[in-house]
Amino acid sequence: MSRIVVTGIGVITALGDSAAANRAALKDGQCGISFLELFPSRYSETLRFGEVKISNEQLKQKFDITDKGVTRTSLLAIHAFEEAIEDSGLTKEQLASYDTALIGANTVGGMCLTDELYHDANNDTEGSEYISSYDIGSVNLYMQKRYNIKGIGNTINTACSSSANAIMYGARLIQHGLAQRAIVGGADSLAKFTINGFNSLHILSPEICRPFDIDRQGLNLGEGAAFLVLEKEEEVISKKPYVVLSGYCNASDAFHPSSLSDEGDGPYLAMQGAVQFAGLNTSDIDFVNAHGTGTVNNDEVESKAMSRLFETVPAFSSTKSNTGHTLGASGAVEAVYSILSLKHQELYPSLQFETAIESTGLKPLQEYIQQPVQHVMSNSFGFGGNCSSLIFSRA
Repeated sequence: MSRIVVTGIGVITALGDSAAANRAALKDGQCGISFLELFPSRYSETLRFGEVKISNEQLKQKFDITDKGVTRTSLLAIHAFEEAIEDSGLTKEQLASYDTALIGANTVGGMCLTDELYHDANNDTEGSEYISSYDIGSVNLYMQKRYNIKGIGNTINTACSSSANAIMYGARLIQHGLAQRAIVGGADSLAKFTINGFNSLHILSPEICRPFDIDRQGLNLGEGAAFLVLEKEEEVISKKPYVVLSGYCNASDAFHPSSLSDEGDGPYLAMQGAVQFAGLNTSDIDFVNAHGTGTVNNDEVESKAMSRLFETVPAFSSTKSNTGHTLGASGAVEAVYSILSLKHQELYPSLQFETAIESTGLKPLQEYIQQPVQHVMSNSFGFGGNCSSLIFSRA
């Protein structure tokens, strides 16, 4: 079976507007979580978020966008998408080829403009410029139109594992001969819908999140986007790929709409399946970019699942302590971080950690280190128990 390699990456988060800027911030242990400055919310001065400090107007000007109803989610997606395709050297002709797939992911879609749509509806207008953006697939549809992408296009919404599943789906399209290349990833922007929704679950932390710490109080929502270009190794001999996508697996915990089972069956099966798909032993995994939301349920469950799978749990950390939880974008954002770890042979620490969870005693990496890294696992676990694990390996 052909090896699937990554030939281009692009990312924008609260840490920076490029892969290079994100890497520099991760190395320096920077935290992009702060009070809101651009997004209007009743929680602007009481809760912290991983907000991208670039306005919609700046993004529209940068990409010369004058279309009505374009959401912030789409603007962030375009930013990461353009970096990825430029990094990979894809031409306009290749983008327009029926052999190029675009698989995107998000959880909010155009619902970040719910207030605008609601306002128009109450004004009894003949129509609203925001109605076409409200669909979950609106981000991908707009990008397909903007870049004249004619190949397979799809949008995946499996909550927080969305863009990890988009990466898996793109790889499968290539493996089955349905695409020569796949541009895969996800985007999500801050929205009142998600802020109020997560607040109703009482899992938003009033402080900067502390993944895997015994005193963790919840997560910080973030926003961002990331895309990867996937291609068959033998078809890109003129390029130097970043990494090989060597393993992946999706498993269902099927325990609760918003919680994982106490023993972490879904996370365990996803990690185990990814290792088996890659043809590796668990001892081959050098680092785990954990899902690590900072919530009471997730961190203990993920810790238990790692302890079940690994005889000795490898070094691990959660970069959500840097960016906040970017929801549908998080799987792709953290895939990019895993790729950067492999490319530069370095590991990025968790922030804010002090004391281990009593039931597992596991401690995440707490300082930036350089060391040989061959295989990195990246975990993404979503509502409804939709659990996915990716494994990236040195090319």
